[in-house]
Amino acid sequence: MRLGILTGGGDCPGLNAVIRAVVLHGARRWGDEVLGFRDGWRGVTEDEATLVTPERAARILSRGGTILGTSRLQPYMSDGGPSQVVEVLARRGVEALIVVGGEGTLSVAHKLHRDLGVALVGVPKTIDNDVGGTQVTFGFETAVQTATDAIDRLHTTAESHNRVMVVEVMGRHAGHVALWAGIAGGAAAILVPERLFDIAAVAAELRALHQTGARSSVVVVAEGARPVAGTLAVPEPSLDEFGHVRLGGIGAIVATEIERRTGLETRITVLGHIQRGGTPIAFDRVLCSAYGVAAVEAAHAGEFGQMVAVDAGQIALVPLGEATAALKPIPDSLWAVAEACRS
Repeated sequence: MRLGILTGGGDCPGLNAVIRAVVLHGARRWGDEVLGFRDGWRGVTEDEATLVTPERAARILSRGGTILGTSRLQPYMSDGGPSQVVEVLARRGVEALIVVGGEGTLSVAHKLHRDLGVALVGVPKTIDNDVGGTQVTFGFETAVQTATDAIDRLHTTAESHNRVMVVEVMGRHAGHVALWAGIAGGAAAILVPERLFDIAAVAAELRALHQTGARSSVVVVAEGARPVAGTLAVPEPSLDEFGHVRLGGIGAIVATEIERRTGLETRITVLGHIQRGGTPIAFDRVLCSAYGVAAVEAAHAGEFGQMVAVDAGQIALVPLGEATAALKPIPDSLWAVAEACRS
């Protein structure tokens, strides 16, 4: 079989590990060859691709980013884009396309399969861990570890100066990274998109904490966190060229307000793309390998329109329509753990 593969949306630790697994397993198990499309959906619509051989893929397991490149362009942004996808895949002799991406990339995959019958299998990728239908997306564990390491370091410098450290992490619509890293790093407060925050209550808790003798506290803020209406002035977000809300900056607003309300010296650290770059940790390398193997097997079984997923600790398949129907919020049970373990 001739397989195609693309990596779309934001880069993420583990993309190369998925590519490697698809290429190696496909070649060894089925005698497949794999055509890698450049820069996500752009490469499919513009017919730009490269053959990814086992020799080329063998040494990319630990490499960050993606050797195929990525972008946020997608075929529904232009007239005739979807039909171009069908034409290019047919001309290239691609019998099944493996689509590696987050909610946006996989939603496009779902529409192409549903409306045009494109033979494809999805692989869930995002550090935000907000794709539905799966317990975990690859890249999430690496991002959490990166953020936790940063929080550990910030605790020590904060303690030396009796400061509050505000750490802004990624999380547009779901606060999984903030919640997990906040619990693991012993944060005093965690602000996430799913729960509006009251800055007065946050400041009061921090003031009380330092009055009891604490010399440091860390507040973890997801970039999509928002205050209760009327409690804190925040600018209206703008849109980027793809129609996505530009986020970032809420951490600085929170830090300024905490210092004003508590009198405690407060500093802001924005982790930004550090969370997305670099080598994946062992967990994500194994998960990506399992996802890649499962995607190849699904393609050969004709299980198109499906996404590989983790269900009850096992690799499974879920319909793309189900996986992209709604974003996965943080669980109430884990939020309760965060509330119980603030420090």
